[in-house]
Amino acid sequence: MKKIVKVWMLAVLLGGTAADLCAQTVWHDPEAERPQSAQRMQPATDGPQAATERYIRFITNAPSVEIRYQMADAGGGRPCRAAAGAGGMDLYTTDCNGQQQRCEGVCQSGDTLRWISRELTYHNTHQEGNEFTLFLPPGNNVRWMQIGVPEGSRFSFLRPSAERPVVIFSPSATLGACASRPGMAWTNILQRRLDMPVICMDDSGNGQAGEKCFAQMAETDAAVFVIDCKPGRNGKETEEFRKWLEKGIRTIRTRSKAPILLVTHDCMGCRNSRTGAKNLRQAGREVQAVCEAMRKETENLFCLTVRKPEGSTNRISATDRSMEQCADICYQKIAELLFPELGSLSFTPCRQHRDSYTYRWTDRHEEILEYNAKVKPEIVMLGNSITHFWGGLPFEKRRVADDIWQELFKGRRTVNLGYGWDRIENIQWRILHGELDGYHAQKIFMMLGTNNLDINTDEEIVRGIRETVCLIAGKQPQAQLYVVRILPRRDREDRLRSLNDRLERALADLPRVQVIDLSEALTGKDGKIREELFSDGLHPNHEGYRIIAGHLKPFLE
Repeated sequence: MKKIVKVWMLAVLLGGTAADLCAQTVWHDPEAERPQSAQRMQPATDGPQAATERYIRFITNAPSVEIRYQMADAGGGRPCRAAAGAGGMDLYTTDCNGQQQRCEGVCQSGDTLRWISRELTYHNTHQEGNEFTLFLPPGNNVRWMQIGVPEGSRFSFLRPSAERPVVIFSPSATLGACASRPGMAWTNILQRRLDMPVICMDDSGNGQAGEKCFAQMAETDAAVFVIDCKPGRNGKETEEFRKWLEKGIRTIRTRSKAPILLVTHDCMGCRNSRTGAKNLRQAGREVQAVCEAMRKETENLFCLTVRKPEGSTNRISATDRSMEQCADICYQKIAELLFPELGSLSFTPCRQHRDSYTYRWTDRHEEILEYNAKVKPEIVMLGNSITHFWGGLPFEKRRVADDIWQELFKGRRTVNLGYGWDRIENIQWRILHGELDGYHAQKIFMMLGTNNLDINTDEEIVRGIRETVCLIAGKQPQAQLYVVRILPRRDREDRLRSLNDRLERALADLPRVQVIDLSEALTGKDGKIREELFSDGLHPNHEGYRIIAGHLKPFLE
């Protein structure tokens, strides 16, 4: 009895439970287990570092997650890097509906550092767990690390994203070296808000790296480049600032036409320093001058000034509040450049993984990006599970009627952009994040809306589908778009008949858009679905897909 009490007391002191102590921990090594194309951790340096993601993504349903690791340095001689949290970890989770949440954790010091997050809870439609993003210490280098979960828990690293990243060059002071925790570094806040890859380059000093840094940036196929730099602490460096920046922009432009965003700061931590404030204002004027002058020789060049009301741990470093403000200001500009349609959408585009028993949503997105880049589709089938489980490529093991798909699209480069359980907002996210980029489709067929019936009104669904049609037109203006009226489903026939009529009227004025009605072929004289054509009252069976293919075939000719 005394032994049991001692075990229980020890568990409480360590912040866990007796069950945690008895459970066997299975350790996973990111270096060994992550896909080879993932960015690898870099060795410690005092100069510009190779472009790298400063986070690791994985999936687990574990009740707790433990990280054990060692740092290559404990601050590198820079006091701000030894701030609370600079050597710690930060964990965020994304539930099945795409909602993000921070996971509380406890850090234990020692030769081997430990970071533990316990009592993780999941509010999903399945027991497969959540996606997690582990943010690494900003400004420091991890020598080695392992991620541990209790034995019996599901765990796997997510494949690296094929989406074009935001590439940020910045001094360590503004990358987040003095944030209270890694998740509060402005680049990591930006990554969560954009929900896309962010790659950072740390100059580890005054923001004036040499030619190698910009050459490394130019080698990356980026969605946008952000150059966030401040002058050094002497007049000579300030005088050379303009030449350095002009040369860097020209280096990037030799390889990429992506937007370049130049970021200046009006008073980042220098309100009480006349010299520091003077240098920042001078740098801001130089950047503005560079931007104006070089717009004559290069397109997609922009300038942004970040104004921070307060916050620093020393003269040059930002606190959490300033980190949030910097992220907010940069997000607004980057979103304007990459996602100009966001402001006109009534839905909030997001990911999902509601059908994780069947497939992994994020993995499918990456497979599609890679497939599209290789195949350059001419026919696009866009939709939810009704499209997803029909057939075609990328491969889906549960496809119901691949033979019918192959017969219908024989000789045509076709991509299946269907995802089980996708709603309007999920399809919008996929459109914004590259699934219609990099190729010129001839015809696009779209079936969506049925998964919104339980959570949205008819008016909201019609408006969302029209907005999605406009998104598609912006990405593929040359393509003929066919919008299939929401297929009839058991006990929803009357509502869908009315909703589809409203939808057809809402799309009537849009060019290169044609509505296809399959309802008559899938319902009987009483207006109810023909049960023999469906597997569950919603999804067509093999014969149902044969009927659908027969009605779509004339539009392919």
